[in-house]
Amino acid sequence: MEIKKPIYMDYQATTPVATEVLEKMLPYFTDNFGNPHSSDHIYGWKSAEAVELAAVQVSDMIGVDKDEIIFTSGASESNNLALFGLARSELLKGGKRRRIIISAIEHKCVIDSARKLQSEYDFQIDVVGVDEDGLVRISELESLLDNDVLLVSIMAVNNEVGTIQNVNKISGLLKSSNILFHSDCAQAPLAMDMANFGTETDLLSLSAHKIYGPKGIGALYIRRDLKNQIEPLINGGGQQYGLRSGTVPTPLCVGMGYACGLVNDGEFEQKKIALQEKRDYFIERLFNLHSARVSVNGAVGEQRHPGNVNVRFEGVNAHDLLNRLQPILAASTGSACNSGIIESSYVLKALGLSPEEAESSVRFSLGFETSRNDIDYVIASLKQKIHI
Repeated sequence: MEIKKPIYMDYQATTPVATEVLEKMLPYFTDNFGNPHSSDHIYGWKSAEAVELAAVQVSDMIGVDKDEIIFTSGASESNNLALFGLARSELLKGGKRRRIIISAIEHKCVIDSARKLQSEYDFQIDVVGVDEDGLVRISELESLLDNDVLLVSIMAVNNEVGTIQNVNKISGLLKSSNILFHSDCAQAPLAMDMANFGTETDLLSLSAHKIYGPKGIGALYIRRDLKNQIEPLINGGGQQYGLRSGTVPTPLCVGMGYACGLVNDGEFEQKKIALQEKRDYFIERLFNLHSARVSVNGAVGEQRHPGNVNVRFEGVNAHDLLNRLQPILAASTGSACNSGIIESSYVLKALGLSPEEAESSVRFSLGFETSRNDIDYVIASLKQKIHI
């Protein structure tokens, strides 16, 4: 089978910018280049209108109002603003809620933020475990809840194993305990219906480049009555309700807004269904590989991101395998390199995998552009390379 270019299966790391999204962005780099905060002339007005429309498109996707959307540089900044902004405000007003709960499989930026709040601000951080599918143990979470808990931060869809949490159930539990709920939803728009997320969460982080928008732009939804309980990370001219100073990047906002608008399109839903079918086809073909024993990490079916295929190949080192597949395939492992030492994925360890099992795991993440021919070619390549 002939291949013209490398097969890309790392869509959960980043998606390409959709052609129609790029077309919407381009005029704001050239003709409509005005500063959206320049309020005395038409160039500024046009840019401000474009940013406002983008906020409407983002807010419509999650069922909130446009003035509850703060544009950021991405989900990492949004997560930092949610955790640090809320915690520092609690300290400044002398509040008594000094505990934050996160799950064991949060994105690294949430885990690191929590650790800094513990070491630098003396917050207590509790980590709730997950089961072998990556689902938060609800009974364990419930046992940790008390009136000294400020915030619970649990991601809606895991970036590594694709597990989709029961956000509605978690939300109900926290509302009944009067505890704020933040969710990292960077991976969620391609995986689940987000129409009611604004009523189920108090703070919510998004990233454009996970949903066919541009890199360098994200958003944080902050429930309107919580705005005065968030201390900004970036100070300056007081843009965005005083919560995030700095000139808003109009072209990037336009791109994110239009990408969110596409998520709400009926055609998008059909694309998600087709993506899930391709995922299941890929998993079926992997199981039929006679050259390796293959197991799926994480949840299956509807509880999994439609493009996520995280699998382990028994007795195979994932890094070595991916190296052998270059330049045929772009996929990833969950391992991290810190100070020159390869560390196994903490997400896979939280699911109960041994270090050896974690190190034999690969995340293939499919996108709308992935074809069955792509999948067949990857399967054929794996057959050749897996035990070299």
